[in-house]
Amino acid sequence: MDEATKKVEATVLEIPRGSDMESVTENKVRTAAADRLGIDLSVSNRKLFVRGVVDEYLLSLSSQEEAKAAEEGDAGRESKDKERKEDEEEDEGKGGGKREYGDQGDLILCRLSSKRRVTLSEFKGRSLVSIREFYVKDGKEMPSAKGISMTMEQWEAFCNAAPAIEDAIKKLEDSD
Repeated sequence: MDEATKKVEATVLEIPRGSDMESVTENKVRTAAADRLGIDLSVSNRKLFVRGVVDEYLLSLSSQEEAKAAEEGDAGRESKDKERKEDEEEDEGKGGGKREYGDQGDLILCRLSSKRRVTLSEFKGRSLVSIREFYVKDGKEMPSAKGISMTMEQWEAFCNAAPAIEDAIKKLEDSD
């Protein structure tokens, strides 16, 4: 990694560290970093780089929180496991299938391929729908930086836009 890239990465990482994680967005981080550095970070490849840095930071926060929870004992995990089991029993009682959870405790909503899946998780009290690639490390499936996590509001906006996206795809396919 060259010095300019390291400087961008360091600047991007400074911003969420000193921010309220409930209100910070990738766009806000990118804009603030661009202002501090005096360079345009809205170019596609730079946007992707910033997104990757932010995703890695969020993953590291998640890992730190998991480690902290492990240090504080298993009481919270036992409570979540009990709640999850109750949810599964309730779903089975309704005739639904058994829920599947990933190694990080995320509810797996859909497997798009052997490496990609759609999950529902909670981060800092907010529900997130994630479409992400996973890799195997030490026998556990771990989330990679390749993907996107959306708040419920963002997910709803995406779902509302789905018909227009499908129409655009059909038009594009028909023109070929």
